[in-house]
Amino acid sequence: MPLPAGRGELSDTLLDVLRGVPGEAEPPAGRSLRRTDPYGDDLQLALYLCYELHYQGFAEVDDTWEWNPDLLRLRQALEGRFLDALRADATEHDEVTSALSGLLAESGDGAGVSHYLREEGEPWQLREYIAQRSLYQLKEADPHVWVLPRLRGEAKAAMAAVEYDEFGAGRGERVHAKLFADLMADLGLDPAYNGYLDAASAQMLAVVNLMSLLGLHRALRGALVGHFATVEITSSPSSGRMAQALCRMGAGEAAVFFYTEHVEADAVHEQVVRHGVVEGLLRDEPWLAADIAFGVDATVFLEDRLADQLMGAWGDDRSSLRLPV
Repeated sequence: MPLPAGRGELSDTLLDVLRGVPGEAEPPAGRSLRRTDPYGDDLQLALYLCYELHYQGFAEVDDTWEWNPDLLRLRQALEGRFLDALRADATEHDEVTSALSGLLAESGDGAGVSHYLREEGEPWQLREYIAQRSLYQLKEADPHVWVLPRLRGEAKAAMAAVEYDEFGAGRGERVHAKLFADLMADLGLDPAYNGYLDAASAQMLAVVNLMSLLGLHRALRGALVGHFATVEITSSPSSGRMAQALCRMGAGEAAVFFYTEHVEADAVHEQVVRHGVVEGLLRDEPWLAADIAFGVDATVFLEDRLADQLMGAWGDDRSSLRLPV
């Protein structure tokens, strides 16, 4: 994919550097990040650029930037600013049972994006939501693979079993990221990987950056498991509502199928993740309980911020995107 447009002094400078030759161009220093909004467009895009080098990269960027020491120092500073903010703002639990208990019961107030889209959302709002989520869904399960070498025993086996399903159980056409691309095409959206990076909000970038951050660091393996558990536990009911929203708006079979597939698959995954991955990890490394809880809390916190941004924009009858779809 081509490089996106910058969103501030930090990301503008980083983009200029990435177009250069590693060793000749020097990334910006991260010492002055204390005044930078940890959830803002500039920092989140800069962090997204650093992480994307570990996924599919950019057409204009030399692949050897991925492990450039100066760039890694900048990424470390960006991650520290982001993590410090999350630990201060998102931490609510210090043990796993209480962190997960709130996810196991559906809210009775009918609030949230999937509720809104099912009941009264309009097609343009649905398409905006899908465009935003594409940054996440077209990477579906990718960063969670990084935790496999860091697990053992039952936790590793259960995690691998869920990931096998996410990657189509050996069938390329059933890879969940491919199914989401089919959904996008059905809705007349561009299914290209990172195709809506310029349009996506800072809140969406933060959601994606969290899973990349947790996946890349062995020290955060517990938080990555907490993140994965949150995704799987909350997916089935919200996927059911999204399937109903798509049917109500007359979407095609491929669009509806992505979510109906997740209703069934993630209901099973929830049990495997809770009893196999989470409980297995706690048996092996009980000292990671607070980290797992933090992964849950941080995921919920950032997803709630994204929902607030979407619903706030739609409530004012304006686009949630930085650029039109």
